[in-house]
Amino acid sequence: MKIQVLGPLSADVNGVSIVPTAGKPRQILALLSFYPGRVVPVTTLMEEIWGSNMPRSAMTTLQTYILQLRRRLGTAMGPDSPGNAKEVLATRHGGYLLQVPPECVDVHLYEQRAAAGQASFEKGDDEPAAAQFRDALALWEGAALVDVSTGPILEIEVLRLEESRLVTVERRIDADLRLGRHAELIAELTDLMARHPQHEGLHSQAMVALYRSGRQATALDVYRRLRIRLVEELGVEPSPQLQRLHQAMLAVDPALDVLSGPRRGSTFNLYAA
Repeated sequence: MKIQVLGPLSADVNGVSIVPTAGKPRQILALLSFYPGRVVPVTTLMEEIWGSNMPRSAMTTLQTYILQLRRRLGTAMGPDSPGNAKEVLATRHGGYLLQVPPECVDVHLYEQRAAAGQASFEKGDDEPAAAQFRDALALWEGAALVDVSTGPILEIEVLRLEESRLVTVERRIDADLRLGRHAELIAELTDLMARHPQHEGLHSQAMVALYRSGRQATALDVYRRLRIRLVEELGVEPSPQLQRLHQAMLAVDPALDVLSGPRRGSTFNLYAA
């Protein structure tokens, strides 16, 4: 079985899709996919589907949805497959269990690759870190579960994943900056700043990339526009780290030209206290 949640929901067995067309069975399949090999309690599944407006027939309806999923599984597995759909989507005391290896689900591969990249990054191994972060991000094919109507449980998972994705992008850019790839990053960072107009970390990366590309004035303008936005929209000044980065650029601090080296922190913390 191969399951993808980093984008549209996809689940194939022997090349045959088992994803239901109906919304609530899709939610159940998606939620079970986040926890392969682990029992998902009935109460959690019900909360995901109905929230606080649980009908009296909730248990019977949930069992019907599980039966529909098993039928699709059985059809895809075929009559000659070892085991059966009830073993893959198993009933356990108080819940249901999707018995597939974690590596069958793209989110678990993503988290493994991102963790490997972070380990390399923290050791100062920038080249493998950048490559491992890229491999992790390559698994994404759009917003997580973009075609699934999410309830309260899946919504938390999607928000967590999207935040993780952004952090992975930041760390990959940090590694690329330390490798001297500043010029190649400017277009990407311009797009990211537009998508995240109050994100100081991305703005600090853009400032460094522009500065190292000989565009000091543009780098300073990035700071100016961010400061105006933060003051007008939130009533706050930029963080001390960003203010110190701005001052370093005004002073043409030689430390800004350092690429790979012993410093293993993020670009945003280049001038942390």
